[in-house]
Amino acid sequence: MTKHASLIAGTFALLASTALPALADTEISFIACGDKMQPAHADFIKKWEEANPGYKIAAEVVGWGQCQDKVTTLAASGTPVALAYVGSRTLKEFADNELIVPITFSEEEKASYYPYIMDTVTTAGKQWGIPVAFSTKSLYWNKDLFKQAGLDPEKPPQTWAEELEYAKTIKEKTGTAGFGVVAKTFDNTMHQFLHWVYTNNGSVIDADGNITLDSKENLEALTALKDIVPYAEEGPTSYEQNEVRAIFLDGKLGMIHASVGAVNRLKETKINWGVAPLPLGPSAKGQGTLLITDSLAVFSGTGVEEKAIEFAKFLTNAENQPIYEAQEGLTPLRPGKAVDDMVAANPYWKPFIDGISFGGPEPLFTDYKGLQNTMIEMVQSVVTGKAEPADALKKAAGDLEQYK
Repeated sequence: MTKHASLIAGTFALLASTALPALADTEISFIACGDKMQPAHADFIKKWEEANPGYKIAAEVVGWGQCQDKVTTLAASGTPVALAYVGSRTLKEFADNELIVPITFSEEEKASYYPYIMDTVTTAGKQWGIPVAFSTKSLYWNKDLFKQAGLDPEKPPQTWAEELEYAKTIKEKTGTAGFGVVAKTFDNTMHQFLHWVYTNNGSVIDADGNITLDSKENLEALTALKDIVPYAEEGPTSYEQNEVRAIFLDGKLGMIHASVGAVNRLKETKINWGVAPLPLGPSAKGQGTLLITDSLAVFSGTGVEEKAIEFAKFLTNAENQPIYEAQEGLTPLRPGKAVDDMVAANPYWKPFIDGISFGGPEPLFTDYKGLQNTMIEMVQSVVTGKAEPADALKKAAGDLEQYK
């Protein structure tokens, strides 16, 4: 053996006998919105890591007020997070700027969701997010105020005409506001107006990108909102939906439109309340509601896109998702026996499920803030009497062209 051969052999022997440092796990960064990591998701993260050695979910919880802005800033600066919890309304803007990757769903996966759920994450024929949270709305009414006003406390309004009549009666007979109008400069002012749109067969934009806001159905909706303002709380432009809900929880509103989250808060009060489907407009085809989803979006350029999709689908699969929904009090994304059992045990869930049939999604626009601000301005102009519904709709429809 030559001197060099002996040296090489000795070197290999040394390497073989020396413990090499373990390779670091590949991180999948994940921004979750909220005050804390949801217990169900924390548990699912551990399970997924155990089943996927070599990968680690680097989760960061960011408050609701800053979450969306942080995700957007990181992506725009070229240092994207791998996966993030986002409002589905932002997906079109992310997709058009090539900041996120499309998600492939099998036909079986798509069919497992309630109708229209996939519409909330679809643009240009592709899905850009994985639905993770779902919200629908129903009508809550104060039975004691109904009784004081001479109304049947077990008979909620079924139509807009009845809703207006009951609100007027409550205000005139009890001196208490009959209905809660949401009109603050806040995103849920648009959401609350969309409850009226989707309970009257209306829409804002169609599948081909045509603005449909200035329609007969939406004129009826905006007119109905205007007509109920005199019987609402004083100064509705000062209130967003949680603030209106607080007035109802204090026993000082006859009716509100709210999510199922109000149920647990009402259980802590002495209010005698009921919940029913949202009242329907004259052009309605059936029970409707705004369908709001939040999604998990996978950002491009991280090198772990496929694994991030795999993890996101694990979080939201048919086995795990119901556990998360039960903990968070969310409307279920998928039908099934678990939902049937939930409705049987707690009948108040029924209107939140039934409204899905003729519901509609948050409109997907390239500039969501532009959409939101336009809709808020439209509602406020009518609620304050500065514009008539027809004029406000026409102006808003024109303004929306630049944001689609």
